[in-house]
Amino acid sequence: MAVLINFKICDNAKECGGIGVCPTNALSWDEENKTIKIDNEKCISCGACERECPIGAIIVTKTEEEYKRKEEEIKNDPRTIKDLFVDRYGSVIISDFFKIEEKDINDKIKNNNLTLIEIYNPDEAECLLKSIPIKDLTKGLPKDTMFYKIESNHLLEKYKINELPALLVFKKEKYLGHIEGYYTIDKIDEVIIKLNKIINN
Repeated sequence: MAVLINFKICDNAKECGGIGVCPTNALSWDEENKTIKIDNEKCISCGACERECPIGAIIVTKTEEEYKRKEEEIKNDPRTIKDLFVDRYGSVIISDFFKIEEKDINDKIKNNNLTLIEIYNPDEAECLLKSIPIKDLTKGLPKDTMFYKIESNHLLEKYKINELPALLVFKKEKYLGHIEGYYTIDKIDEVIIKLNKIINN
């Protein structure tokens, strides 16, 4: 019948997995409007896009009645886009405040603060909703902890990183260690334990 997207919980990214698995191009990326485009004339209700979406933002319906019901549920969903768009570990940068260049690193770690620098690849960025908000990741750390994000392949060899994203940890210009690999929000406790172990060693 048709597919719906709950944009209240969707980061509306070009890298949407639902686009990649759609066999009829019912879902595509609209470059001009920078949004996921739906062509329900092409939808065959196979459910591939729905299964691919990790957060349940894509909904496939098989009848007009079901479509209307799901449309109403989306309309009444109390969540808003502002709940989604906060900077997170492993996802795209929302605010340029956190973005630095490789040449900036030495300046950013020249302080007594704890400094976290995330190396990430925007082409492999994960869904915002399932990623860990920076404010939650740093909640138990000193209030003057600094956090930055950087795109750089040159740092992988220097810090012996095998998998992105990676979180470099510095204190008083000294490199303490790093965490690598993507962690969903339900794994936040695991990341915090690893982070504290690096800091307290």
